[in-house]
Amino acid sequence: PAGGPSAMAQAGVLLTKEPAPQAVPASDLPVKVCEVALNTGPDSSSGLATAGFRTAKYLLPEWRRSNSDLYHKAFTGCEQAERGRAEAKELAEHAAATAQRAQQDSTAALGQRLQDIHFWKAELQKEIEDLDAETGLLAAQKLRLERALDATKVPYAIATDNLQCRERRQLLDLVSDEVERELLKEAELIRNIQELLKRTLTQAGNQMRLNRDHKEVCEMDWSDKVETYNIDDKCGRYSNQSTNIQFHPSSMKFEESASTPETWAKFSHDNIYRAEREKLASINLRALIDNILHDVSEDLRMQCAAVNEAFAKRCEELDDTKHKLEHHLKKILKEIGDQEANIAALKEAIRDKEAPMKVAQTRLYDRSFRPNIELCRDEAQFRLISEAEELTESIESLKKKLLESEQSLRNLEDTRMNLEKEIAVKTNSIFIDRQKCMAHRTRYPVVLKLAGYQ
Repeated sequence: PAGGPSAMAQAGVLLTKEPAPQAVPASDLPVKVCEVALNTGPDSSSGLATAGFRTAKYLLPEWRRSNSDLYHKAFTGCEQAERGRAEAKELAEHAAATAQRAQQDSTAALGQRLQDIHFWKAELQKEIEDLDAETGLLAAQKLRLERALDATKVPYAIATDNLQCRERRQLLDLVSDEVERELLKEAELIRNIQELLKRTLTQAGNQMRLNRDHKEVCEMDWSDKVETYNIDDKCGRYSNQSTNIQFHPSSMKFEESASTPETWAKFSHDNIYRAEREKLASINLRALIDNILHDVSEDLRMQCAAVNEAFAKRCEELDDTKHKLEHHLKKILKEIGDQEANIAALKEAIRDKEAPMKVAQTRLYDRSFRPNIELCRDEAQFRLISEAEELTESIESLKKKLLESEQSLRNLEDTRMNLEKEIAVKTNSIFIDRQKCMAHRTRYPVVLKLAGYQ
């Protein structure tokens, strides 16, 4: 037979081991029906008692062929089983190597992913800290704006109070002078500054809200990155020896809402870009606020200095005018005294002329009683008449001068009254400008307070 004793011995050895899984499924051998030729010749023993032992028997060649086929089939089965075991071992080793390599690649991919997540997490954290610090700095500038706005209330109150006080000036001193123009300019400047500070305060509040909004967006992204980092870190630590691993067949798929690495990176990049943009806008706004507060404080102090200078010049002018009026009043008073003495002298002179007039008129009256021809126009008569006329003329001249002197005295008195009134007006104006307005202006805020530092 083809198998031979060696094949049988090999088969016996193989059978002592646990049979390997068969690559070819086992099947029953086909039943072969053998037709035995009956002996019907003259020597046949048909019908004899041995006939039953010879019925349906296999022939020896068939028996040998059957054994040979069985040996061949056993050998083939062993060979196929050995080849299958080798293939199975190779397949198992390949599968193990593939699984190990895939696991290493996955671990390396998770490690790279952890680096990417850590990079964006660090960038987001830095941006969050920068935005938080920038918002704090902007809040400090906003506080300066609020202080500066409150500080402008005092200068505005001072300017309006000065204008109201100067409305109490009298007569011609109620004039639209340089001081009033500077005060009106100061009040208008303060109103414009207050409007500017209010607009800037609104802008700062809006920018702080935008900073907080973008900081919140970055914080949410950072929080997601931290959670994802922890998940991927835990996944990277899993190994075949881990005790908390199990089957999750439903996880072997991509979620429809899952992002791509490009969109994932772009999302964080866009968040950081928008946060950087708002941070830059906040920095520019802080610089603008600083410039505004510096310019505002300088403008207010310069205008305050201009008003004070105008007040000083006006007070100096009022003092000079008042001194001149007082000098003229002294002259008028002296002139009034002299004129009163002159009037008294004129009256005394007129009184002094009464006796000579009485003498002259009495003489003429008595001589008018001379009798008859004695009533003569003699030299004495002419001289008496001339004397009386001279005295009358002198008295009339004195009376006329007296009237002129009295009118001059009245004019001097009127001038004195006008001078005294004007001096009182000037005194009132000086009191308002110096004692009221300029004294009130000493409460003007300093530059540091106007700049919002106090």
